[in-house]
Amino acid sequence: MRQRLDKWLWAARFYKTRSLAAQAIEAGQVRASGERVKPAHLVHLNERIAVRKSAFVWEVDVTALSERRGGAAEAALLYRETAQSIEAREEALKQRKAALAADTRLSGRPTKRDRRKLEDFLNEP
Repeated sequence: MRQRLDKWLWAARFYKTRSLAAQAIEAGQVRASGERVKPAHLVHLNERIAVRKSAFVWEVDVTALSERRGGAAEAALLYRETAQSIEAREEALKQRKAALAADTRLSGRPTKRDRRKLEDFLNEP
């Protein structure tokens, strides 16, 4: 049994719509067996698919095909993520969280107290 790649990505819940899956494939964000392919590429069982979305990469092996999009539990049965992929995603997530924690952005306008502190600091001799 074979299935189009865009339809499989949609059924496996990597993308909300088939058209978004097709756009990602055309943009080169999805690779099958390490090569760029077209949305009509026929997916086979045990084929390795790499999906890149927002700085995260999923390396998955196709374990099943589905003609319809089911729930998340059903979609998780369509693929098995590789151990290296899981480790790499967790590491990237840790780095992203650390970068956000280190980022000292000010939230909104300064309060009256903040403005007074700033004025005092700037007016010091």
